[in-house]
Amino acid sequence: MSARMDATFEQIRHTLDAAQKILVASHVRPDGDAYGCVIAMGLYLRSLGKDAKVWNEEGMTDKFRYLPECDLVEAPPHERHDFDVLLALDTSTKERLGRVLKATGQIGSLINVDHHVSNHRYGDLNFIDDSAPATGQIIYDYFQEAGATITPAIATNLYAAISTDTGSFQYEKTTPATFRIAADLVDKGVDVPSLSRSIYDSHPRRRLELLKALLNSARFTCNDRVASFSLSLATAENLAVLPEDNEGLIDHLRGVEGVQVAVFFEELAGGKVRVSMRSKEPRFDVCKICALFGGGGHPQAAGARLPGPLNDAEQNVLEAVCHEVCIHN
Repeated sequence: MSARMDATFEQIRHTLDAAQKILVASHVRPDGDAYGCVIAMGLYLRSLGKDAKVWNEEGMTDKFRYLPECDLVEAPPHERHDFDVLLALDTSTKERLGRVLKATGQIGSLINVDHHVSNHRYGDLNFIDDSAPATGQIIYDYFQEAGATITPAIATNLYAAISTDTGSFQYEKTTPATFRIAADLVDKGVDVPSLSRSIYDSHPRRRLELLKALLNSARFTCNDRVASFSLSLATAENLAVLPEDNEGLIDHLRGVEGVQVAVFFEELAGGKVRVSMRSKEPRFDVCKICALFGGGGHPQAAGARLPGPLNDAEQNVLEAVCHEVCIHN
């Protein structure tokens, strides 16, 4: 089997059926789609009698501990382990698996399942559907074809994956099929009010303090069509925030009337700057902009990591964003 080939669900199922030791993993700085997918897949593989491990560089963050069976997710061990299959979910580049790669020894096959248009197709088997609004929707389709029994725990993880990556079913790629899948998952045991409270209405107070600090740094450029704010290392340390605390805060900028692109700069240890971008319309392709800096993602939600210092990263990125916005206005 040649590397980087496009795979079918049947080929993936055949590879998983033939394997016993399987590692399921997802990207650094995991979101709801990443966690929901790996937990759902880990539960399914264990129901088949597989020796399945679920790893993420962050382990299981407190923010997502509402997900059923979340303790399935472990931080990678210090020693190396061999696996018949490494199944990477919702991860656009192999490098974004982070420390997972350092903890794996011999791997029989690498399977890459994702929905990012910028996916590098780094697997031996690649199933990349960039029309899907979430990798969780792809996993649901896989389970349907495989004849899997979707338990309430699996259903809840898939629903959380889809809900969070579609902005609660409002983003561009949300289709009638997405709503039908959500309805089926509810039929299979998702408690929507309880899950929605956990996702959207249960934030630590430090997140509010972080938002206050970020809004105080907000600036508007390109005739107020581009909004951005920045988080310095000093501010993050002073507020004792966790990396997971800033997820979704950029939407406060994107929601401002007249803003077409929002940008969040986060200073990281080691001299790097993490950049997140969101656009209000598909014509403002932030994935294209992030690709200029070695990043990627989706047309309306993308990111990159740049060399610092913070001021230089801000200047270089905002120049590129304003150029793109001006072209399409």
